[in-house]
Amino acid sequence: MIIMLQEIKEIITLQKREIETKLKEKYIERNQDLKLDNDLIKVIVGPRRAGKSFFAIHFLNKKGKFGYVNFDDEKLTEVDNYDEIITAMNSIYDNPKFVLFDEIQNLPKWELFANRLQRQGYMLIITGSNSNLLSKELATHLTGRHLLTNIFPFSFKEYLKFEGKELTNTEIKERLSKYMFNGGYPEILSKKVELKEYLSLLFGSILYKDIIKRYKIRNPQQIEDLATYLISNIANEYSYNSLAKIGKIKSSHTIEKYLSYLEESFVLFSLSRFSYKVKEQLSSNKKVYCIDNGFIQAKSFKASPDLGKLYENLVASKLKKQEVDEKLRFYYWKNQQQEEVDFVIKEGLKVKQLIQVCFNIKDLETKNREIRALIKAGKELKCNNLLIITEDTEKEEKAEWFGDKATIKFIPLWKWLLE
Repeated sequence: MIIMLQEIKEIITLQKREIETKLKEKYIERNQDLKLDNDLIKVIVGPRRAGKSFFAIHFLNKKGKFGYVNFDDEKLTEVDNYDEIITAMNSIYDNPKFVLFDEIQNLPKWELFANRLQRQGYMLIITGSNSNLLSKELATHLTGRHLLTNIFPFSFKEYLKFEGKELTNTEIKERLSKYMFNGGYPEILSKKVELKEYLSLLFGSILYKDIIKRYKIRNPQQIEDLATYLISNIANEYSYNSLAKIGKIKSSHTIEKYLSYLEESFVLFSLSRFSYKVKEQLSSNKKVYCIDNGFIQAKSFKASPDLGKLYENLVASKLKKQEVDEKLRFYYWKNQQQEEVDFVIKEGLKVKQLIQVCFNIKDLETKNREIRALIKAGKELKCNNLLIITEDTEKEEKAEWFGDKATIKFIPLWKWLLE
């Protein structure tokens, strides 16, 4: 299909009206920043509807004039001559220096196009919803010529900013209960949409646009069933073989592919078991988590939520955001006695902290089990920074297990999320 210049202009004009409307909506400052004092291509990556374009639009609006093109419009991805897109944009936005390209991964050979525009003097900001697709092209064609920013659904700190006022500790705890179930997708807060319907539609859009269509998956139901099963079993271990049996999929290789697609599209992420031996780490079961608790509420087939798992997923998703910003690496720990520590935090070559997440620390048997695993892991990994994240307990406690002594710190989840 041949797309005429006039039609391109009409699409970009309509998109301009949409961002003018967006600029009038309430905006929450994100905990990320864009530096525009150099000519490097600014790449903003993250899940669909997490606020990437909203963040970029509001940031650029402070700088003055900028151009905007959203490649989530299928007609624009069918344009053969990309110069016509630039001609149309320059006409509508009066030759802007700053240009924002939204969901650029939909445009064939976008990285060559972006490179050329950068050489021509444009200050480019691009967004994308597929981490692997972007990272491949960035590594191949934009090495050393781009800066990466990650935007995810609201952190708890950003979620509280929406109130626009100082909150008491009691009010913060009440908000945590909502955040734990609803997650942090911005439009759920700003537009008061119905959570389950909104997130179910978003989930379907991610599956179809970013996975099924892109990778030409012949049996879409298989990957949808797999995603739903995993979201219903957050914080549990899995192996490719066990998932193949559950999903009635013949090949564990197919499961591995499907999982990589779900991770690249920022729906789920996996956590490896900690080991100093790489081979052992690769062969061990992984644990699965979801990028946002709202998806668990919207898509899990379980009748009632497991509060402990929801707590653990909030901790995992915060750590994941820190990991993609290259602040740390994290794993889980398990020994031969099947004792487990939820999170091993590694900075550089050193294990910096061990974390247990325990919703109900009042149960003495549960508390002792968590402490015992922490002390054993601390001794094995030579780490004495031991933390238990709880519902409302805050203290330090001396503990001992068969002669091994340790100091355990307890902190409420709401306080840890705001650190």
